[in-house]
Amino acid sequence: MAKKEKKLDKTATFLYKGKDKRGTKVKGEITGKSAAAVKLELRKQGITANSVNKKLELPIGGKPKVTAADIAVFTRQMATMMKAGVPLVQSFEIVADGLDNSSLREIILGIKAEVEGGNNFGGALRKYPDQFDNLFCSLVEAGEASGALETMLERVALYKEKSEALKAKIKKALKYPISVVVVAIIVTGILLVKVVPTFEELFEGFGAELPAFTQMVIGMSRWMVANWLLALIIVGAVIVGISQLHKRSPQFRRAMDRAALKAPLFGDLAYKAVVARYARTLSTTFAAGVPLIEALEACASAAGNTVYEDAILAVRDDVATGQQLQFAMRVTGLFPSMALQMVAIGEESGALDAMLEKVADYYEAEVDNAVDGLTSMMEPLIMSVLGVLIGGLIVAMYLPIFQLGSVV
Repeated sequence: MAKKEKKLDKTATFLYKGKDKRGTKVKGEITGKSAAAVKLELRKQGITANSVNKKLELPIGGKPKVTAADIAVFTRQMATMMKAGVPLVQSFEIVADGLDNSSLREIILGIKAEVEGGNNFGGALRKYPDQFDNLFCSLVEAGEASGALETMLERVALYKEKSEALKAKIKKALKYPISVVVVAIIVTGILLVKVVPTFEELFEGFGAELPAFTQMVIGMSRWMVANWLLALIIVGAVIVGISQLHKRSPQFRRAMDRAALKAPLFGDLAYKAVVARYARTLSTTFAAGVPLIEALEACASAAGNTVYEDAILAVRDDVATGQQLQFAMRVTGLFPSMALQMVAIGEESGALDAMLEKVADYYEAEVDNAVDGLTSMMEPLIMSVLGVLIGGLIVAMYLPIFQLGSVV
């Protein structure tokens, strides 16, 4: 019942038209709980409302999406509020009021209503599994149970920020080459469909046999002009098919993840990113007091690579039988020696979380260096690809003209 009343109390924006005390027509926007309440407020302001209608807020593309970066910012704000001594419910209100994302604001107010209704913070978060995963909720629940929620929120905020920073670095490495390749393909398609046919008409008046290279490009152009729609459909079908296979087929996803780790240029980056993510997640969960077996399960789901997910689950099974973590990791053959040595030192000294945090810091820095090195390496390679694609088409079109000039 409390939740229902809270919903009725929610304010909305209304559009009104009417006349003021002088009889002048006025219109505008005003917020209120209902149309009747808005009319009463307008009357107090000396405005006689002829019509009051609720404003329809329909953002383009529907409601704004709540991203992982939004959750990271929300967690940091909550950690700051709690550390400053602001009560939990009041923290929700302050954070929600400062948000531009209406979807996230609704979620936070929903969590606030759950907490006011007697649910704990972690239980309220579990009502929104699309935004807060099991690891996030478990860490918050552990913080509530230990009476150190503000400290736990600080750790979770740091974990989310590091995770998002790692994702941003990987996206940075992939965005530039992918965007350039896409532009190159589009430009090549335009040249084949629009420019090459013009040269073909010119070559018909030469009355001489064209070079083989030029004939090949003209043949490609004819096919593209006749089948450009089919080409677009094929490309779209391939992209959708790969996406669906990746979602639905574990075998295909495992094969793709294995190929990503062995890729010539990006394999090392993917490898270091997975190790950094594993170490950061295990450090955060273990420091929060989560048992090692459960912490390893959380690491498996957060690995982001099915090859390592299977390996981490195998490590969990070995640790459950009494084997040391470093030996279980070594058996998989997937973890670097530096990480294994740091884990061994952490287990012997009783500071496993601190050692894992150092491993995470080291490999996150390695990812950063790998991204910079990859970007500088990709630039000349991409320019070479562009030169071969675009320059090759231009040479193919001007080659007959050069040959004609030499004959004359």
